[in-house]
Amino acid sequence: MSSQSSTPSFPPSKITTSQTAAEEENLNVVKEYMAISYSPKQNKGRSSVAHLCAPNSTFTAPTTFPQCSTPLDYADAHAHVMASIADLHIISYDIAFAKDSHVLLRYSAEGSHCGEPHNGIEASGRKAKWTASAIFEVEDGKIKSFTKEWDKLNMWKQLGWFKDGEYM
Repeated sequence: MSSQSSTPSFPPSKITTSQTAAEEENLNVVKEYMAISYSPKQNKGRSSVAHLCAPNSTFTAPTTFPQCSTPLDYADAHAHVMASIADLHIISYDIAFAKDSHVLLRYSAEGSHCGEPHNGIEASGRKAKWTASAIFEVEDGKIKSFTKEWDKLNMWKQLGWFKDGEYM
């Protein structure tokens, strides 16, 4: 755990397995990254998570964040989403485990469009729940890679972020 967190508070894990001490530490690094990335108050973009990321880390999410190539880019992009979904949070880690340097999370999240306009769509107060999965590789206590799959279509439909049948 980084020195910036004294008492970690993470959403509950529904399914997990026993971990070695090193695997547990990798899981905690990832959960800290997620806690910051999914916090409308803590995530101010890349500077919020830089202490958790390796210098040459990579990010892959071609269908949801194609413009991002590092976990730092993702933190920037996610901060933009959270400006619109200002109460966004992870409900639970449905599955969370580590094996050696790899960490897998499947999580459920929720929030409402209660913040800034999203691509010209004013805040509606509409609520959404969705799921996502993430695979991380952690090396020397830092995130080396992050691959994400997210049910963006379901979330955006619930929030009404469509115009003429197209994503906004």
